[in-house]
Amino acid sequence: MTSQEQNRALRVVVVDDHTVMRAGVVALLLPEPGIEVVGEAGDGREGVELVERLSPDVALLDLRMPVLDGVAATRRIVAGPAATRVLILTTYDTDAEIEHAVEAGAIGYLLKDTSREQLVDAIRSAARGETVLAPRVAQKLVAKMRRPTQAALTSREVDVLRAVADGLSNAEIGRRLVIGEATVKTHLLRVFAKLDVSDRTRAVVVALERGLLSASGGGAV
Repeated sequence: MTSQEQNRALRVVVVDDHTVMRAGVVALLLPEPGIEVVGEAGDGREGVELVERLSPDVALLDLRMPVLDGVAATRRIVAGPAATRVLILTTYDTDAEIEHAVEAGAIGYLLKDTSREQLVDAIRSAARGETVLAPRVAQKLVAKMRRPTQAALTSREVDVLRAVADGLSNAEIGRRLVIGEATVKTHLLRVFAKLDVSDRTRAVVVALERGLLSASGGGAV
């Protein structure tokens, strides 16, 4: 990096579908010397187009957005011609969402409760090519790395677990999936073993934590 490049302001775009949140982030960054917000977008596709047009140093992306979500937008930005670093700024911190964002190429993952100073430091670090993780996110990644690898659930086991999350009994699950009640119980026992749990409610909780389900539920064993 030349001295001229080092002295110029870092160019940042902010991509978030929540207008108030986006405006708040911009307001936090505006007074910061050495950082210039050069654009805003309200969904992932607009964000990708903005990056392609402006080639900013850093793109701050929310995860859950209409048209194109943050993970898909990250993937397109990283694969595109711009050398823009993607920094996720979101309220969501499940293992699955963190992993998907990192796998897509995001250089950092921050939560929206971060302070102004932390956000500014993260932008500067990301622009230098340094990985930036919120402390809670880093803890989750380390904890996951330390956990024994669990066998993946089959599609049928996921169907059964989703039905449990919907509050269905074994008999009702059988009718929904057109399988016998004994088969439902067999699937559940396999799920319990794979998730290292001993009851239906805990199975749903663990599945939610790992991003296997998108709705909560539970019931008696």
